[in-house]
Amino acid sequence: MLQLTDAFARKFYYLRLSITDVCNFRCTYCLPDGYKPHGHSNKSFLSLDEIRRVSRAFANLGTEKVRLTGGEPSLRRDFCEIIAAVRENPSIKTLAVTTNGYRMARDINKWRDAGLTNVNVSVDSLDARQFHAITGQDKFRDVMAGIDAAFEAGFSKVKVNTVLMRDVNHASLNTFLDWIKTRPIQLRFIELMETGDGGDLFRKHHVSGEVLREQLVRQGWQLQVRSRSDGPAQVFSHPDYLGEIGLIMPYEKDFCTSCNRLRVSAIGNLHLCLFGEQGIPLRDLLADDMQQDDLMDRIQGGLSRKKQTHFLHEGNTGITQNLSFIGG
Repeated sequence: MLQLTDAFARKFYYLRLSITDVCNFRCTYCLPDGYKPHGHSNKSFLSLDEIRRVSRAFANLGTEKVRLTGGEPSLRRDFCEIIAAVRENPSIKTLAVTTNGYRMARDINKWRDAGLTNVNVSVDSLDARQFHAITGQDKFRDVMAGIDAAFEAGFSKVKVNTVLMRDVNHASLNTFLDWIKTRPIQLRFIELMETGDGGDLFRKHHVSGEVLREQLVRQGWQLQVRSRSDGPAQVFSHPDYLGEIGLIMPYEKDFCTSCNRLRVSAIGNLHLCLFGEQGIPLRDLLADDMQQDDLMDRIQGGLSRKKQTHFLHEGNTGITQNLSFIGG
């Protein structure tokens, strides 16, 4: 089988596939004013057939893991059909979704039946009032019920994404640890990043994940070995805890060394870096099954343009307007 490899000998086993930009939450660090179409309508997002073709191309190029993202991917009425279409590729062993969780209690069984293997849920606070303040939605209990429903549906582990913010949740580690002590949850703290025009919020609330890492190591948590299709989290386990802790620290030196992910946007652009570049159009090659070879050639050829590292340290966030793309 072919394998996507860049000029720095990094191999790419993992595709993040956005299927919509629409989200119904208004998180303070992401979409504080709610979703704005920016010229895109629901009809402009990748169709089911286009998703089938692009996932097939990546599968043929060695992709083992696909994560469906948004926006909020479950807002797509054909979400179950999308899951099934990606799972048509036997080489894709892991099919995950990153969701805000508000529909999980109702629909998680349908998603699993369609072929979903993994689920990530965004939960930035375990306090219902603070959750409401962060997300703009009074849905904390619905999301918690959705996590319970995922375990009842047969998922052995649920990943929970928490954006780490100074004076919001950075001092709540022990509360989170109590929550995962008897639950097989991998709780992943994601460093707040400077995105779009959120510079003021970044300067006010950014805190390095190193603060939590030092605390975890002092408490006996141990770093786990990373597999080739894992996301960027440094994952820690503890013999006294059923759950795990993950740290995603994009500002840390050598963050990009182990990069194994590519992204396709909801309008069909290939992004070689998850941060701040305009992308390579693929959509003109998604109209017909006969274009598969040309599509694969364009994906492979595009990798020659991938840079060795991102430019977040220089404040270059480019088109990156939200954090939905990072927590895989």
